[in-house]
Amino acid sequence: MKSSSKFVGVLLAGFLALAGCGSADDTSGDAGGNSDKEQVVVGISQYAPHTSLDAATEGFIKALEDEGFKEGENLKLDSQNAQGEQSNTATIAQNLVGNNVDLIFANATPSAMAALNATSDIPIIFTSVTDPVGAGLVEAFDKPGDNITGTTDNHPDATKTTINFITEEMGAKKIGVIYNSGEQNSVVQVDQVKEFAEQGGAELVEVSVSTTAEVKQAAESLVGRVDAIYIPTDNTAVQALDSIISVANEKDIPLFVGELDSMKAGGFAASGFEYYDIGYQSGLMAAKILKGEKKASEIPVELPDSLQLFINKKAAEEQGIEIKPEWKEIADIYEGE
Repeated sequence: MKSSSKFVGVLLAGFLALAGCGSADDTSGDAGGNSDKEQVVVGISQYAPHTSLDAATEGFIKALEDEGFKEGENLKLDSQNAQGEQSNTATIAQNLVGNNVDLIFANATPSAMAALNATSDIPIIFTSVTDPVGAGLVEAFDKPGDNITGTTDNHPDATKTTINFITEEMGAKKIGVIYNSGEQNSVVQVDQVKEFAEQGGAELVEVSVSTTAEVKQAAESLVGRVDAIYIPTDNTAVQALDSIISVANEKDIPLFVGELDSMKAGGFAASGFEYYDIGYQSGLMAAKILKGEKKASEIPVELPDSLQLFINKKAAEEQGIEIKPEWKEIADIYEGE
């Protein structure tokens, strides 16, 4: 009788597992709530291998762990990277949907868009997305949509703080910016930079690139034309950041960047936050869905929790910038790790 009961129990567990996969009529919220399953499967779609995106994914996984979802125990991760190729994001999204994952973590705008195009049933949590409304991912921050929500890496105050420092403290009149006009998140940021620059009496000199191979030439084209360079969180430009840093260092051009990892890599200054932290915020959202506490539609999109202006001491030396004593009152000085 023990053997027979165990067999019936296995059949029942299998039936419940199949039922948990949902039907075509399921909504996003119904796809969540899997805390009663022995193991949940989370798909990770990351757009490119980059320090910031890597940190966000790391933070996401740590949050899940802190909330009781541990890989190898009650959590299985299906992690895939598009290697910066937009065409790969659709394939990854379709694979994750085909594998019947319980939730998709989409790291960066292209990955989030591909995931949303692939499913209206499986909950999607995004991060590293600059303009979720403009990209068509959510209707509004407080009403994200049926099966998607997440965290944005665009805090207007961060961009404003950086550009104000360039115009007020550096006295720059012309600011160069390098970005891929095909990236929605970059277009939004450049529009913000232009607005803040004009408010500070400066002019924006834009150079658009399509591939990483074009980035160094773009940086060289700004030499003699600008007083400073600003690089937003543009995937194309950031992947080739070393080439921009080399030009800035050689020509003594102050290089400002849109996030802290790029500042640590050699940018002179940035106002921002740790991508690990917004990944962690996203992981907490995912945990609520997996536990059945919330539906994706019930969780508002979140901004980064904290901001701070940082100045890279070594980069200042490389770019011929003398750090003024008063700057230490408005910024933290990064001296390397």
